[in-house]
Amino acid sequence: MSVKPVSQLTPNTLAYETTPLVKPTGFREYDARWLFEEEINLKGIQALGEGLGTLIHELGVRPEIVTGHDFRGYSASIKMALITGLMSSGIKVHDIGLAMSPMAYYAQFDLDVPCVAMVTASHNDNGWTGVKMGANRPLTFGPEEMGRLKEIVLEGKSDLRGGGSYEYHPDLADRYIADLTEREKLKRPIKAVVACGNGTAGAFAPRILEALGVDVIPLDCELDHTFPNYNPNPEDMKMLHAIRDKVLETGAEVGLGFDGDGDRCGVVDNEGEEIFADKVGVMLARDISALHPETQFVVDVKSTGLYHTDPVLKANGAKTDYFKTGHSYIKRRVTELGAIAGFEKSGHYFFNPPIGRGYDDGVVSAVAVLDMMDRNPDKTMADLRRDLPKTWGSPTMAAKCADEIKYDVVDRVVERFKSMKAEGAKVSGHDIDDLITVNGVRVVCDDGTWGLVRASSNKPELVVVVESPVSEERLHEMFKAMDSVLRENPEVGDYNQTLAELA
Repeated sequence: MSVKPVSQLTPNTLAYETTPLVKPTGFREYDARWLFEEEINLKGIQALGEGLGTLIHELGVRPEIVTGHDFRGYSASIKMALITGLMSSGIKVHDIGLAMSPMAYYAQFDLDVPCVAMVTASHNDNGWTGVKMGANRPLTFGPEEMGRLKEIVLEGKSDLRGGGSYEYHPDLADRYIADLTEREKLKRPIKAVVACGNGTAGAFAPRILEALGVDVIPLDCELDHTFPNYNPNPEDMKMLHAIRDKVLETGAEVGLGFDGDGDRCGVVDNEGEEIFADKVGVMLARDISALHPETQFVVDVKSTGLYHTDPVLKANGAKTDYFKTGHSYIKRRVTELGAIAGFEKSGHYFFNPPIGRGYDDGVVSAVAVLDMMDRNPDKTMADLRRDLPKTWGSPTMAAKCADEIKYDVVDRVVERFKSMKAEGAKVSGHDIDDLITVNGVRVVCDDGTWGLVRASSNKPELVVVVESPVSEERLHEMFKAMDSVLRENPEVGDYNQTLAELA
């Protein structure tokens, strides 16, 4: 059996060097995230590997795993500690080195390996680390697997059977690039700003897009794990504004922004308008459903209501299922329903054949956008945006709230709105038409304006999104109403961004 971890240790001590530190809250709904050194140490990462290896044997799958790491100053050492734990629990490790998350998912297919453990903190700030895991490609773990992994690790129940092994695959990146570029080039060299926030995607995305015939204008593509300009997160307005400025400066036709581990893509049009990822999803759904009528899509509850109301999607016979936010949830739902694609407001897109293999890949998403533009040579990206019915939407706004209390706060907010609806109370001057509680609460007013509050799955935050098909004024009224209920809970802190960042 393994050593039972502790939840608190003082750095620069003997105990810190010899005892596994694992803070329980790092086990999230569908992956793991910790502040490195403060919430987990290298011995704790090793314990995580031991537990993951034990779980793989429990699940009865072949004990082989793909692992890679993102570009952060500490990710390589974390990966090696994880590998040590995996090998000690009898797992054959296939190491692909520095990689984007979708490269690890691709390697599961290319190397015929059932399991994956990608060391990445995704878009989280520097200091964070984490692991995205799965044992049934192309799916990643959900709450059941994460709950069992947490139990094994925290209770020291890992089975250190030994017998593991290690193999390094230095050419996996070249094979991944070839897989995406061995196809017809674009009919014309679309001029695109490609922004990577100095994250991992900078080593791969520009090269792939250039090979497809894109006229690439690189922005912050040099690898720098201090992230000197902005956090590589295409949901953050700071990154989107930087892309906007470069698009306007260069006269580019589109701006494409990739997150820290390359599994998401954000879009700015040729007029410098930041198009939120859920709206881009509607544009892609229009394009895809024209090629594949009567097809099924899946979107998350943070996304625009246009998937149900858009007349073009209706005419194409498209069907859309709204489901819980989270890359593992949407990925799994896409597979369950046999949907051709799934879209999240965060920018995680999941394409099944003939477009993709079911996992989220920011480069595949970017190529889908470029293919859409290539099929519409007489329209600019702004024209395609304007073709959508007009709605006013917010960015994803996140208010600080401790991991230990955030789900309780959301439960209180859900009950508060249920009481208001039962009492016939109004929200921002309007009746509550519906409450969707599949993931937090989405409050829908009688004029179609809605607001969402949910707990972030990977950070100590509460997420707020609002949208109105009526006016910008209604958008602001709805945000004020949602925020006022949220502020009844003193545990809720400041937002990372607000509607003011839309300007």
